[in-house]
Amino acid sequence: MKRAHAQWLMILTATSLLFLIVLLTVTLTGHGKYSSGASDFYYEQRQFTTLDRNFGDTAENNDGDSNRLGLPKLPRFAYFISGSRGDVPQLRRLLQALYHPRNYYLLHLDLEASDAERLELAKFVKSEALIREFRNAMVIGNADLVTAKGPTMIASTLHAIAILLKRAKDWDWFINLSASDYPLMSQDELLHIFSFLPRELNFLEHTSNIGWKENQRARPIIVDPGLYHSKKSGVFWAKERRSMPASFKLFMGSTWVVLTKSFLEFCVLGWDNLPRTLLMYYTNFLSSPEGYFHTLACNHKDYQNTTVNHNLHYIRWDSPPKANPINLTLEHYNDMVQSGAPFAGSFARDDPVLDIIDKELLKRPRGQFTPGGWCLGKLGKDPCLACGNPNAVKPTVVSKMLEKLIVKLLDSENFRPKQCK
Repeated sequence: MKRAHAQWLMILTATSLLFLIVLLTVTLTGHGKYSSGASDFYYEQRQFTTLDRNFGDTAENNDGDSNRLGLPKLPRFAYFISGSRGDVPQLRRLLQALYHPRNYYLLHLDLEASDAERLELAKFVKSEALIREFRNAMVIGNADLVTAKGPTMIASTLHAIAILLKRAKDWDWFINLSASDYPLMSQDELLHIFSFLPRELNFLEHTSNIGWKENQRARPIIVDPGLYHSKKSGVFWAKERRSMPASFKLFMGSTWVVLTKSFLEFCVLGWDNLPRTLLMYYTNFLSSPEGYFHTLACNHKDYQNTTVNHNLHYIRWDSPPKANPINLTLEHYNDMVQSGAPFAGSFARDDPVLDIIDKELLKRPRGQFTPGGWCLGKLGKDPCLACGNPNAVKPTVVSKMLEKLIVKLLDSENFRPKQCK
């Protein structure tokens, strides 16, 4: 028995070290060249350069008053949008729905997608004149292998964060979305409401009362072949089970997060050892994206008071056991709008409810970018073909729903009492 236990410890230690080496490799390199026959085509720009231009909020005018009429400085969002095989049409539509010149967009098709799909997505990004002008979107060329419910999911997310930290200078919040997600309001609404928020708030749904997940997530030991194989396969399970940790407290929640740049710098650079300790722990943890950021934030004194217990998504879960989100349809539309959430998921590809969202909430004609205050074109044509000042946001009544949600979340009865509990 002791010999078997020792063997398992050796396997777990080796797997954890391998995971950490792989993670350090991707975060330190952070880029790659497309490896097919199109050898002259680079997916990744050297950096997001054009956003360094003066939008009225640079060092010379860091309060933005001349363009914002005394209103708070607008934030910038850094989006990580991920997909897999067959997701190029959804990613293309999602990028058009989310686009704003102030933001950054990093797109990733995992290794299950073909080289042709990755090239198709990259060519779309390169072909859009608006994106070429602002150079604030790019496709990861050195794609990651991502195993469902394995630690390769969190490794891929940290890879994206490392790229954004290295190549995009000035952003405030990181937002992760999948190809099956969709916005419920324009970026003008989101930028306007978030301009009034403290920049240290981290939105992540979390709880230490993990219930059934203790036996089905925390105690099982899994190994993700994606750490050492080039072909996608499911995780496999060890016979041994482990006890709950004693040196830190587990928190779990949603995989969808809105996190600050300062917190993510801590996750990647980690000036104390907690980020690396938790990475080692979550190497053999089922569905690690449901717990890594949550546990890290709630176990560190600098960040446990920055959490807002909501993921800013409208999601409907299967029942029971609420383990997977169901596809949203027209029957959920009114609830989505009333929720005040800026994002929703998951959606089946080209579901009719997406057309309703485009028409009623985003005011976006099919195949065009979501219009905002920065679009100066004439009605009847694509208004975003003519670009004005990206600081000129024009929120509508839709932003009132998000404002109502944020006010509720930051109310004294909800904010502190629900932090890291």
